Amino acid sequence: MLKKLAGYVQEYKLPTVLTLLFITGEAVIETIIPFMTANLVNEIKGGADMSNIIRVGLILVVMAFASLACGGLAGFTSAKASAGFAKNLRKNMFHKIQGYSFENIDKFSSSSLVTRMTTDVTNVQMSFMMMIRIAIRSPLMLIFSVIMAFYMGGSLAISFVIVIPVLAFGLIMVTKFAMPAFHRVFKKYDRLNESIEENVRAMRVVKGFSREEYEKEKFGKASENIRKDFTKAEKIVALNNPLMNICLNFNMVFVMWVGSKIAIESAGTVLDVGQLSAMLTYGMQVLMSLMMLSMIFVMLTLSAESARRICEVLDEESSLKEKEAPLTKVADGSIDFENVNFKYSAKAEKNALSDINLHIHSGMTVGVIGGTGSGKSSLVQLIPRLYDVTEGVIRVGGINVKEYELSSLRDAVAMVLQKNLLFSGTIKENLRWGNENATDEELEDACRLAQADEFINTFPEGYDTKIEQGGTNVSGGQKQRLCIARALLKKPKILILDDSTSAVDTKTDAKIRAGFEAYIPDTTKIIIAQRITSVMHADLIIIMENGRISAAGKHEELLMSSEIYKEIYEQQTKGGTENEA
Repeated sequence: MLKKLAGYVQEYKLPTVLTLLFITGEAVIETIIPFMTANLVNEIKGGADMSNIIRVGLILVVMAFASLACGGLAGFTSAKASAGFAKNLRKNMFHKIQGYSFENIDKFSSSSLVTRMTTDVTNVQMSFMMMIRIAIRSPLMLIFSVIMAFYMGGSLAISFVIVIPVLAFGLIMVTKFAMPAFHRVFKKYDRLNESIEENVRAMRVVKGFSREEYEKEKFGKASENIRKDFTKAEKIVALNNPLMNICLNFNMVFVMWVGSKIAIESAGTVLDVGQLSAMLTYGMQVLMSLMMLSMIFVMLTLSAESARRICEVLDEESSLKEKEAPLTKVADGSIDFENVNFKYSAKAEKNALSDINLHIHSGMTVGVIGGTGSGKSSLVQLIPRLYDVTEGVIRVGGINVKEYELSSLRDAVAMVLQKNLLFSGTIKENLRWGNENATDEELEDACRLAQADEFINTFPEGYDTKIEQGGTNVSGGQKQRLCIARALLKKPKILILDDSTSAVDTKTDAKIRAGFEAYIPDTTKIIIAQRITSVMHADLIIIMENGRISAAGKHEELLMSSEIYKEIYEQQTKGGTENEA
């Protein structure tokens, strides 16, 4: 996992290496300073002249400034390296997610992916910065200080042999028990973010049903669950401090008591005042290094779960595979379903679609109706390979959809959903999602066809009108018409309208369908609708029921052969007396 993540340092290797060099220099200087200070103390005790004291003092000042410079430069380079590492990690995760199929996204959930790209990457970024600074500095300081302590104090440094293993064992046990708690916390973070995302998106519904208090209570419970788990984890991690203090105090008492005794009994021949002060300094450095290491353990324990979750995203392979030399041109808009069965997950017990056999000629208008959950949307999502069939074959333009390059296939298919999203930006910018090179004239033609120009021209800024995030400043019907216009700008060979005129009146719906027939006669049009009037003039009408095609034919044929179609028709038209527009 570390090797995989290290590969994302990429162009920030130089500041990473420089950080390691600066940190090494800082550690070396800081361990030499107590040694020189101890010798200076001994020289002063022995009656050294002032010139020698000034000379050593100046050297110590220069070394202190050099240590400060190394530490400052290390802070600058480590910040640059860690921020760049996080940028690369987010970019690669985002690119990976863009290649996911709907099946892959369903596996993680959108809220979990957001958490992984924000909170988890931030945790790993902080750990990376700590690793190239503190995780290098602390072991170096520990090693150098122990070596110098044995050199200066001899057997007195035996206290470190006792303290270090005790502290190391304590840190390992803390990590062992804290890790499962952090694992639970991140799962609950995903659920909390999912609840927030759902609540914000459905704010109008929440307020419409006066469910604010219920949502507050639900959010409060989720927050409380996270607090409990975090508290449990932090309680375990908090054991670091008392353990560290015990080891620090033991070392101080041991060095002061034993060192003073040796210095007095040997009259300074075995251990002098300078060496004793150096031992105290080195002891402090050793234990401070261990304390820093314990902080790193805590951060790494927290970020290890984040790193695992990030690697899950990076290791996930799209369930949609392309051929080595895929086709890039779709001949026409013909569609063939041959013995197609489909389920959303391999673990699913029931097929979403079963025994689908369907043949649609290029340029046909096909209507699809059926009850909720009958498989209408599942059927059309297989055409641009948003999902792959479980069994059977789908052909577009006479070729198996798996033979095409995904981007080429999807460029030939335009989908307009009932809940299509608009992005923040102007109307023009939103429309150009369909064709970034479209001229103003092409935009206006597409909007006239989608019956959107009539309301766009009422805006003071026309096509330069700013659309707020999610399209909240336009109505549902206006949003649907803009999405239809956006799809038309792709000039697709297949146009799929998934209940995308549900928010417009029947007159506007009829105008849109008439425009399709006049301006895009060669485009295959698949219209999923709840209203019979939206599909009754189609070349072929398909009735979906329980994931199967219950009946198929033209309007007149279905009135004679399909009880379901006849019942829907009579319910909606009150026996057929209404105008069949």
